[in-house]
Order: sequence, then C-alpha cells, then structure tokens
Amino acid sequence: MPDINNDENEIVRQRKDKLLRLRSEENYDPYVNETWDREITLEEIRTKFDYLEPEQEAKDSVIKTAGRIMTIRRQGKATFADLADETSRIQLYFQLNSVGEKEYDFLKKWVDTGDWIGIVGYPCRTRRGELTILITEYKLLSKAIRPLPEKWHGLTDTETRYRQRYLDLIANPDVREVFRKRSKIISSFRQTLEAHGTLEVETPILSALAGGANARPFKTFHNALSIEMYMRIAVELYLKRLVVGMMGRVYEIGRNFRNEGIDTMHNPEFTMMEVYWPYCNYVDMMNLAEELIRNAAKAIGTLEIEWNGIKLDLSKPFNKITMLEAVKEYAGVDFDEIKSDEQAREIAKSKGLGGELKGNESKFAVLNLLFETFGEEKLIEPTFLIGHPTEISPLSKRDPENPDYTHRFELFMFGKEVANAFSELNDPIDQRERFEDQARKKAAGDDEAHVFDEDFINAIEAGLPPTGGMGIGMDRIVMFLTGARSIRDVILFPTMRPMK
Repeated sequence: MPDINNDENEIVRQRKDKLLRLRSEENYDPYVNETWDREITLEEIRTKFDYLEPEQEAKDSVIKTAGRIMTIRRQGKATFADLADETSRIQLYFQLNSVGEKEYDFLKKWVDTGDWIGIVGYPCRTRRGELTILITEYKLLSKAIRPLPEKWHGLTDTETRYRQRYLDLIANPDVREVFRKRSKIISSFRQTLEAHGTLEVETPILSALAGGANARPFKTFHNALSIEMYMRIAVELYLKRLVVGMMGRVYEIGRNFRNEGIDTMHNPEFTMMEVYWPYCNYVDMMNLAEELIRNAAKAIGTLEIEWNGIKLDLSKPFNKITMLEAVKEYAGVDFDEIKSDEQAREIAKSKGLGGELKGNESKFAVLNLLFETFGEEKLIEPTFLIGHPTEISPLSKRDPENPDYTHRFELFMFGKEVANAFSELNDPIDQRERFEDQARKKAAGDDEAHVFDEDFINAIEAGLPPTGGMGIGMDRIVMFLTGARSIRDVILFPTMRPMK
C-alpha cells in the first residue's frame, strides 16, 4: 500500500516550489489584498439557467462568480474544471480562443485543484446536458498548497474528519448541509421564543460557583483576583436571578462545559438553550418544548424524522409517563410497594445492579437508577417523563399532593434525554434545605452534587414569582432532526484527545 503521508508531503513540496516560481517568473502573488465582486452563487446560476436545453447558450447573460477548483481535466486547447462554492458545484469550460493564449497558458502552468479563482463567462448546456460556464476571463485568487482530500483515503476516517473539519467540509457537501440545518434549527428556536415575548440574554461563562446542574465542572484560576473559577455547567441560576429582577421572560442559547466522558452523545463543551417564564409552570414548558421542536423540524423541511433506523412522526402529540409507571412497566418493580431504603437496595441487587450501589442509597435514588437502567432506552417516541423524586431534583417545586416528588419533566426521544424542565422552586427556605442536603452529598464524595449558592438564596428571598423553566440540549436536537449518528457530527470542532 502506498504511503499516503509521504505522497502528500511530496505534493506540498512541489506546490510550494510552484508558488515560489509563480512569484518570481510571473511576478504574481495570489495572496495580495484584492477583492473579487462575486455577483451570483453557483446554486443561483443553476436555478436561473435551468431552462437551457442541450447545446443551448445564453451569451447575453454575463456571469461573475468565484469558488474553489475541485477537478481539472486538460485536453489540449480546451480545459474542463469543476468549480465549487458553499452552495453548489458547476462545470467550467476554458477554451484557448475564449480566454486568449497568454491566459490559457497561465491556467495550464499555474492553476491546480484546490485553488480559489474568480471567473467571468456565460452559461451553456453541453450536448450531454451538463450545465456549464464558458469562461471568458478568470483570476487566480488564492493558491492551495495542500492537495484536496480524497474520500477514499482520508475523509472516511472519522479522526481526520473531526480533527481537520475544514477538509471534511471541502470533501463532503452533506456535512456542510448538516451545519446549515443546525443554524436553521437554532434560528427557529430563537424565532419561536421571541414570538412568545422572550428576551435573549447573556450570562457569565466564568464564575466563582458552578451551579444550576448536578455535574462536575472544569476549574481554572483567575490570576488578578487570585481565586479559583469554574466554567459554567448551566445558566439556570443566573436566568432565575433575572426573573427575580423583573426582566420577564428570558432565554439564553450558549455553551456549557462539563468535565465528563466523551462518547456519541456527550462532548465536554456543548450547546444548551435555557428559558424561564414567570407566571408559568412545567406544563407550560411541555407545550413550549413540543412547539420548539416541531417548528425546528419544519424549518429544515419535515416532521417525519429518522435516526439510527427508527422513524418518528413529530406531528403527533408527545407521550407522558411517570417515573413510577416507567419502572413498573420496564423494570417490573412496583415502587408503591417499597417501604424502606434497604428493601429498595435489595430489589436493585436482585436486578443485577449491586455493583452500582454504595450501600447508603435511598429508595428514591434506587428508583432513578432502575429507570435509567431499564426504562430510559425504551422511551423511543417523544415522551415526557414526570414525577421525579424531590431528592434528585434540588431546584424543582414539590408536588403538593405528594411532597416526595416534584413538578418536573425530562423529555426523551430515541431513548435519549433532550430536555429537562421544572416548575421552579421559589420557596427560599425549602431551597436552602435542599442545598444543604446537596452539600452533605458533596462532602461525602459526590463530585456532581449541587453547590451551595448563598447569593441565589438571597435572590429568591427577594421574591421569585411562580416560574416555569426548561433546558434543551441543542446538539442532541440537531442530531435527531438531521439523522446524525454522533454528537461529533453536529459540533464543528468537537473535543479530541491530542495526537502524540
């Protein structure tokens, strides 16, 4: 098998030499600060001149555009090339008689695949029906030193694709389309939220406390203040402070950072949308979640989606199930019959989960463990899981009819969580007690227990109105709406282990 790296290094060496000769022999520098007035994109050309029949020309329609040369096929006094831009790809036809002998010789000698050029010409359709631009003028705008990637030996390798995303985007138009859809999905979220009178805000990424979720943060150090600081794991507590401050409905779409493992569903740096509406509750958030996801699916073209071979119809109402019902159905355990923590732990052991226990878990912690083990992957259709134990929901209001449980939901699709929402806890006394419970868990070694945030207590002591809040994992939503198999396929530059 040929050594691809050595081949590429030789091409790079030759192209650097060609660049030096271009500058010395032609006194031409393709990197000078010049502009090219691109008047039309390649997709617009395809649409505008789709009417052309084979062997028909539109000589009166002068086209001025630009792009990257993807292939070159030289045939004596004629050269064919494929030009690509961010929208499409089109054939170019250079004739010696059309561009002149000097420019044609320049093309043959100095222009390579990967180079950026500006072109002027007119459209025609070849005998075989290929829409083509007959070139009358061109200009070399930027020279590529490295060769274009080839799908058969570089861009099928996922490590190369993720580490050198620019090559992936050049070689694979489908990848570019995923990220265009991502932009449309996020834009749709903004449009929906703003149609409901929700204000977009920005809150700190660095803070002295990492609150708002049960997760392990990244630490850093602020030299001027001489203090440890944390990358945010959630924006929840800041946004609720804004509701206290009478900002009304607020939301933020931005990066969160959690010091956790990397797999097909997790990246340490990820995008979340969090929204908080005063005078609302978690039922209002359910309705909003359905609206946001449906509108986003429509924005990219369809309510019929497919992921990992499973098809869903997002036009149907989302399902709803309690955690108790899910554990009863999928784990075969009726927790209404469980009377003690010890009994719950014994049940977990009988289900093969003894290795997951430390020996001091409450029955509510065991309930959640059984759901995550046996129930979560079964929630394929969009499903709101409700009835979470208070013990694992430190920021959620209790169910007044059963204070051991809360007014909270998690939304699942394809067996994966995509959203988490509460009727927000606004009782400062109850909140303090829950923070104290989390502090005890952290002291006992739980790195993901929630921090005690005294200033947040102060804020809700100033009065937090009844509020519904929700967080949605944007990367997972993009995965499911576009059919991407891994979170790395929807993050332009995912976190990677450094190469040795």
